[in-house]
Amino acid sequence: MRLVALRFTMDEGLSKAVRKVFVELHRAGLIYKDKRLVNWDPELLTAISDLEVEQIETKGHLWHLRYPIEGVTFDPEDPSTFIVVATTRPETMLGDTAVAVHPEDERYTHLVGKNVILPIVGRRIPIVADEYSDPEKGSGAVKITPAHDFNDFEVGKRHGLPMINVLSKDARLILQPNPEFIQGVDLTPQLQATILEFNGVFRFAARKMIVDRLEGEGLLEKIEDHVHAVPHGDRSNAVIEPYLTDQWYVDAATLAKPAIEAVKRGRTTFVPRNWESTYFHWMENIQPWCISRQLWWGHQIPAWYGPDEQLFVAEDEAAAKAAAKAHYGKDVPLKRDEDVLDTWFSSGLWPFSTLGWPDKTPEVARYYPTDVLVTGFDIIFFWIARMMMMGLHFMEEVPFRTVYIHALVRDEKGQKMSKSKGNVIDPLELIDTYGADALRFTLAAMAAQGRDIKLSGSRVEGYRNFATKLWNASRFAEMNDCVPLSGFDPPPRRSPSTSGSPARPSARPPPSPRRSKPSASTRPPVPSIISSGTSTATGIWSSSSRSSWARTRPARPRPAPWPPSCSITRSSCCIPSCPSSPRSCGPSACRKASGAITCSC
Repeated sequence: MRLVALRFTMDEGLSKAVRKVFVELHRAGLIYKDKRLVNWDPELLTAISDLEVEQIETKGHLWHLRYPIEGVTFDPEDPSTFIVVATTRPETMLGDTAVAVHPEDERYTHLVGKNVILPIVGRRIPIVADEYSDPEKGSGAVKITPAHDFNDFEVGKRHGLPMINVLSKDARLILQPNPEFIQGVDLTPQLQATILEFNGVFRFAARKMIVDRLEGEGLLEKIEDHVHAVPHGDRSNAVIEPYLTDQWYVDAATLAKPAIEAVKRGRTTFVPRNWESTYFHWMENIQPWCISRQLWWGHQIPAWYGPDEQLFVAEDEAAAKAAAKAHYGKDVPLKRDEDVLDTWFSSGLWPFSTLGWPDKTPEVARYYPTDVLVTGFDIIFFWIARMMMMGLHFMEEVPFRTVYIHALVRDEKGQKMSKSKGNVIDPLELIDTYGADALRFTLAAMAAQGRDIKLSGSRVEGYRNFATKLWNASRFAEMNDCVPLSGFDPPPRRSPSTSGSPARPSARPPPSPRRSKPSASTRPPVPSIISSGTSTATGIWSSSSRSSWARTRPARPRPAPWPPSCSITRSSCCIPSCPSSPRSCGPSACRKASGAITCSC
């Protein structure tokens, strides 16, 4: 048997596979560079995927702002001179480029096509009709900031609105230098002073400054307490900003089609099957996959730029220089893209890149596709979907036949373990405290389908104690000569409905037929621990212990005969006169004087 060495995601073999996949997908038009909104982490200074964002319910505020209508003298007491919009992030209003109202909202039909004057900045922005606005929510009018909101970004594309970014990578106001911000605006002394005052201010401090300015100018209508979901980075725990920037994307919708079809046709199945619906929901609503990260560690994107920013994508620098020479007609200096690839990009190639692909190795021919993938449900989107897409595109076969979804190990409160939360349980500490067997038994006993494991030290301690009881019982039995019999092979039970064919073993013996009450001479011995000097394990008997029990057991009085007046079955006497429900009493109740049933309810 040929052994395959362990592979590291950054070794040369896997790097070669990553570069080849990137280049081939780029040539096929499935990888491209685009300026779009991304989830930007201002602490880590990088884009992150939607799956790395946690929506945390937060107590905040909803600020209702008055935007003056152009050509009308603003009067805070006259609603016809302004339009009210509400926002949870007042600091982004400096980048507003429109106000949207619903096309069927009669309150604003006469205003569609007109302009409002953006407070503080003085920018003329249009009032547009778009179904994104909800007439029943707030005032029915919403501010549109295409560079700082995903929904606004789509509205901006539909209406051809400018996209003005007013935040830096570390979430500070960036108003100078910012050509887009001052384009089409009268740069008055007052605006210049505002730019100097606000520029470089951190986003939350800027929020307070802007609200104070609006309130002082009569442009703040009201502030409401508001509970809403705020996106946070799962690693930094920082509030995520939608950020407009150039990034590399994969056309995931195209790659997802054969991956969806493969599961529908049963080429890959999920166990349990209900997870297939989760897989389908995400794959059928998949968005372009942002694969570039602004980190210093990872597979660097194989793309180089010429002096005029002409792009050359190649597997190595030599090939990029050759392409550049053919383009420019001479050798020119090239600069490589500094971004690295999302870690799940290389992980998506794992089923075949670890076997030596793109080389035609015996391991690829022998072991691809694999058989079973055992994993947790939380990475169905991160990993399973990406492996399905990449495997079908490059290998033309599913990467695995079965996906077994197991439970997740969470903390004792049911929360996912996280270093940032400080709730990580170290298994090595549990092993040191309770032992490896206790931890194994705890996880095995709690690993049921459809239920996550809420792990705590007390649970492991409880199963450790249970295992100790089994150990002590076994040791006690061994000390009393209870040993396994070699060659013991009990015959299979026979089903009465079949003629001699063995039946499935039953978990419990069949009920004994009802019989008369045994006498003391025929009653079998009752398992007990004897105190006459010969110790015997409960329920385990040998010939010597049986004789010892017979010698030491005190005589038991013979029970009195059943009274003739007790006409009910001998197993119990029932008292039908109980107010709530009939009560069952033992035979002793029927042995009362005159056979009267006197046991109380």
